[in-house]
Amino acid sequence: MPQITVVIAGKTYRMACGAGEEARLEGLASMLDAKIGEMREAFGEIGDMRLQVMAALTFADTLVDAQARIAALEGEVAQLRNTLAGADERREASEDKLSHAVVKAADRIERLAKGLALGQGGAAGGQEPATQVPGAEVPQPPSRKPG
Repeated sequence: MPQITVVIAGKTYRMACGAGEEARLEGLASMLDAKIGEMREAFGEIGDMRLQVMAALTFADTLVDAQARIAALEGEVAQLRNTLAGADERREASEDKLSHAVVKAADRIERLAKGLALGQGGAAGGQEPATQVPGAEVPQPPSRKPG
């Protein structure tokens, strides 16, 4: 197990840590030392132990605030996931409705096409078409003028 030496508030401490955690522990010790230094400048010499406790409480306060923000964000994420799941369900339902409507429309178009084909086949034999599309012009034979 690796050991490192850190300096906090002018005092040297030898500490053990897990392999690969040396730099992190040194960084944390440096943060604590800096916070104690800030407090020493703000409050003067009020005792090393008191400054260390105040620095630790400051970090604990920051941690509690961060945990509360994390919990709030986790709640928002859960709410957004529920909203997204509901939207996915509505999208799937809409896709199903659309799919059924397309199938119905395709069936209807197919029936209409068959009806038109049957109607035109009858006209070729000299009969009138069975149905006429409203608004469609019926072609007239060319007029013959005596000439």
